[in-house]
Amino acid sequence: MLRPLPEWLYKCTVQRLVVVISSIENNEVLERWQFDIECDKNARGESAPREKSQKAIQDEIRSVIRQITATVTFLPLLETACAFDLLIYTDKDLVVPEKWEESGPQFIANSEEVRLRSFTTTIHKVNSMVAYKKDSFP
Repeated sequence: MLRPLPEWLYKCTVQRLVVVISSIENNEVLERWQFDIECDKNARGESAPREKSQKAIQDEIRSVIRQITATVTFLPLLETACAFDLLIYTDKDLVVPEKWEESGPQFIANSEEVRLRSFTTTIHKVNSMVAYKKDSFP
């Protein structure tokens, strides 16, 4: 179902990916993981892309993944059955698969937000953050 995503990322038509975790019981949004994507459209063209080794890129991504894993130390424990949705923010003129539907941003009222590390590739810069329901603590 996500087949067009790699091509869209390469063509710089995606600005943001959001993973929304919500309660199945009442559809309340409990966590919202946001990945903002800045794209250097000139890096794909005839000019040479930024120089960055694959190892450096992988080290930065590894660091972000470690930080995401460490969020268990401060995120509230989700004690209800949950579902997740993936929101993809794209250029307005992009043709999306027929089975996909438009959605609102699914923000969390009264949320706490934590910025996570960013990483860069030769074309993209990705900034990440997580928002969670602040009043979930006992």
